[in-house]
Amino acid sequence: MKKHMFMCALAMIFAISPSAHSRPVSYPGGWTFMTHHSFDKTALMVHYTTDTKHAFGYVAEYNDDKDWQFHGVLANYLAKRWNMPNSQANFYINSAAGVAYSDYRAFDGKTEAAGYTGISFDWEDRRFFTMYENRLTYAGDIEKSIDHMARLGVAPYIGDYGDVHSWLMLQADLKPNNKQDEWTITPLVRFFKDIYLLEVGVSDQGEGLVNFVVRF
Repeated sequence: MKKHMFMCALAMIFAISPSAHSRPVSYPGGWTFMTHHSFDKTALMVHYTTDTKHAFGYVAEYNDDKDWQFHGVLANYLAKRWNMPNSQANFYINSAAGVAYSDYRAFDGKTEAAGYTGISFDWEDRRFFTMYENRLTYAGDIEKSIDHMARLGVAPYIGDYGDVHSWLMLQADLKPNNKQDEWTITPLVRFFKDIYLLEVGVSDQGEGLVNFVVRF
């Protein structure tokens, strides 16, 4: 019930919001709105890019394991960008601080100071895409974990400006604290056009992945 209430609240917030972009830092003055749902988490992220290197905003997450929520202020930093003749690479530091709350039976409504930090790196040209990110999460007694995610992608066609672009991707998640399913593999498809981006996939555990991003 708590999860459904959380997801409904995210849907209401997103419905009245203008829109977003997939990168942790957008262009100066740009707003990003992102919804995420995967095998272990449902989340909403909203941030405003203040300059070419910094973005600040709000993040809300519901985590299936231990039935816990996180609400916090986020700060994303573009540490380095490499602009090459036919490709681009980016290195980011992503962090957030706030509070965690759990209804899980072992915690009985416990609230803890919480936060996370991690890095992400991506490289792409018009045909190929690769990405790696990690995240160290601390939420007192509720959660202590470090997660890893990597992606490989290929564009089946090279579209022109204004076309609907697509990528075929393979995502691998490693969650060392999850002893039952440490690795999760998710084939997915990405579509984007103008300011909109949609990703849809199904993991090897049979769980769906849906990301929707808009930027303005």
